[in-house]
Amino acid sequence: MSMKRAVAMAFPIQLLILVFLFCVSAGVVDSDDGATLLEMKKSLRDVDNVLYDWTSSPSSDYCIWRGVTCDNATLNAITLNLSGLNLVGEISPSVGKLKGLQTLDLRGNRLSGQIPDEIGDCSSLINLDLSFNEIYGDIPFSISKLKQLEMLVVKNNRLIGPIPSTLSQIPNLKVLDLAQNNLSGEIPRLIYWNEVLQYMGLRGNNLVGTLSPDICQLTGLWYFDVRNNSLTGCIPQTIGNCTAFQVLDLSYNHLTGEIPFNIGFLQVATLSLQGNQLSGPIPPVIGLMQALAVLDLSCNMLTGPIPSILGNLTFTEKLYLHSNKLTGSIPAELGNMTKLHYLELNDNHLTGSIPAELGKLTDLFDLNVAHNNLGGPIPDNLSSCTNLNSLNVHGNKLNGTIPLSFQRLESMTYLNLSSNDLQGPIPVELSRIGNLDTLDISNNEVNGTISSSFGDLEHLLKLNLSGNRLMGSIPAEFGNLRSVMEIDISHNQLSGFIPQELTQLQNLLSLRLENNNLSGDVRSLINCPSLTELNVSNNNLAGYIPTSNNFSRFSFDSFLGNPALCGYWNSNIYPCREAHTTERGSCSTKNKKLDWDTRLNIAHGAAQGLSYLHHDCSPRIIHRDVKSSNILLDKDFEAHLTDFGIAKSLCTSKTYTSTYIMGTIGYIDPEYARTSRLTEKSDVYSFGIVLLELLTGRKAVDNESNLHQLILSKTSNNAVMETVDPEITATSKDLGAVKKAFQLALLCTKRQPSDRPTMHEVTRVIGSLLPSAAPLKPIPSVASLPPSARVPSYKDEYAKLKTPHVLNCPSMSTSDAQLFLKFGEVISQNSE
Repeated sequence: MSMKRAVAMAFPIQLLILVFLFCVSAGVVDSDDGATLLEMKKSLRDVDNVLYDWTSSPSSDYCIWRGVTCDNATLNAITLNLSGLNLVGEISPSVGKLKGLQTLDLRGNRLSGQIPDEIGDCSSLINLDLSFNEIYGDIPFSISKLKQLEMLVVKNNRLIGPIPSTLSQIPNLKVLDLAQNNLSGEIPRLIYWNEVLQYMGLRGNNLVGTLSPDICQLTGLWYFDVRNNSLTGCIPQTIGNCTAFQVLDLSYNHLTGEIPFNIGFLQVATLSLQGNQLSGPIPPVIGLMQALAVLDLSCNMLTGPIPSILGNLTFTEKLYLHSNKLTGSIPAELGNMTKLHYLELNDNHLTGSIPAELGKLTDLFDLNVAHNNLGGPIPDNLSSCTNLNSLNVHGNKLNGTIPLSFQRLESMTYLNLSSNDLQGPIPVELSRIGNLDTLDISNNEVNGTISSSFGDLEHLLKLNLSGNRLMGSIPAEFGNLRSVMEIDISHNQLSGFIPQELTQLQNLLSLRLENNNLSGDVRSLINCPSLTELNVSNNNLAGYIPTSNNFSRFSFDSFLGNPALCGYWNSNIYPCREAHTTERGSCSTKNKKLDWDTRLNIAHGAAQGLSYLHHDCSPRIIHRDVKSSNILLDKDFEAHLTDFGIAKSLCTSKTYTSTYIMGTIGYIDPEYARTSRLTEKSDVYSFGIVLLELLTGRKAVDNESNLHQLILSKTSNNAVMETVDPEITATSKDLGAVKKAFQLALLCTKRQPSDRPTMHEVTRVIGSLLPSAAPLKPIPSVASLPPSARVPSYKDEYAKLKTPHVLNCPSMSTSDAQLFLKFGEVISQNSE
């Protein structure tokens, strides 16, 4: 080979090497990602100084900064992961300069502002996660320029506006999660033609329209969740063609019609259709869906029998059919669902008996058949369900005796046998279920005496044996029920004295002993400092009624029907509780309309009660069922918290407790429902819903809408005040105070429990809105005592909320104006 030819062949190789080196060096020279990152940092407030190494020092290498990963060849930033760093501020438009960025993860911070249009310039972006922030505004159309994007997650923000139809132009998009925002409009039909889309999460928005038959064009889609929107129409008849689905959640919309027969062709693991207006029968073909782990058809208008073929679902763990119009008997075949953990058939029209075959469900955690027309005895072999935590058969026609074998249910915490026709004595064996926190056998025909062994139930919170034929005395051992908050043994034939040992119950809130044959006096109960409800009427009690300490809270009719009792009552201090609650339409009681000042006083009284439970009881108490119907009004329309039947005590060393979810739909904290983690902030959320009811005169949930969602939908265009009850508008002298009350309600119902105020703070704010010309009423029977003899109550403690030194609480040092300013910093137009 000649020299010239060799040189000619070597030249292109050398040229290629030079070009490569030039490109590499150009990438290094041109890459100014470090300066861009510092520019982005300027838009952030680094609360915890986690970005301390992001500096402009000449020795600082941005490729080793926290959260930054660079390409080894080009030194371009390809990953920026700042998730969960408690960063505050906005996303800088300079992010668009990061041309090589492939992953941007900012989830779990406190970012606000809008998504910058410049994000569409990050042409290499594959993964974008901005979830769990406070970002607002529209989803920018520029995102559709990200042709490499595979994952778009912006859930749990405050985004508004429609879902951009241009998202269908992102050819590689596999994950689209827009859940828990305030998006509106219809689901763009073009999205259904994205062949690679696998995950679509749209729950918790304000989407309308119908479900398109084109949904099954998404041949790769395995997760489809539109829960809690406002979709209407029927479930598409073609739904059975969506063969890739593994999770299908259409719950809590306004869907109508019947469940399509071919839905049984799906092999989903989760099928959730609850909270709609579906009618007709349950398609038997659902019993062929062998992959089902969760089947939820509850809260609809389904009719007909429960198909026995559902017993073939041997891998199903949760079966929810409650709150429908189902008839017929409970199929014995359900006993074949051996992996079942939750079986809820309550609130239907079921007849027949409870099948003994259910005793084969050894993994069962919750069995609820309440509010049906079931008869016959309770099967003895339910005791074989050794993992059973909750059994509720309330409101049926069950007869026979209570099975002695229930003592084997050592995991049981909730046992409700009330409102049936059960007979015989209360088995002493029930006292051996050591974890019980609720025992309700009320309104049956049980007889005999109450065993002293029930004093061994150290975790018991509620004991209700009322409305039976029990005789004998109240066991002194009840004084060992150190956790109990409510005892109701009224309407029996009990006799003897009220045990002195009840004074040991430092957490007892409600004691009902009326309509028995009790004798002696009531003076010992003066030493029950936490007692807020007492009824000893219609007994044979004698002596003087104390007029101090906790007795200042009790009404006159709490003592009626005891001819030998004597004492003095001031009707202004001891109001007679009539059948008033805040639940009746327009928050009225009987036919009386409530003006603004009265509603504000109701809210203040209820807030005081909750604050007392949360902050002044030891252990702290979480009510768990705060709702309008549990706030009783006396004849002076003062509020009284009631029904502590599902309340939970909280150890002082713990900030939350894990528990079986209880409460009332429309008032339940969604975070508690999602995680089962119960905190005082769960009550705060429920109180916020009650406050919205007081402000609007609407129910939390009715056949047409969810009140909270309605209010949130009005915040986007500042139309919240349109929902105010006209009676408030007519009687309020300061609509600014009404608006502040709305702000407070929205703050109480914030999505994140940590963003909600405490009930101390809520009480203070409502107190600042009360008319200055209407001071709180004193309680003469307490005020007349010397200071050393007073037992503090929430009425006493909070009567002087304006004085910071009354309570040792940091928030009390803040002025009302400052407190509202503090709230204003976290309240936005869309507060969920």
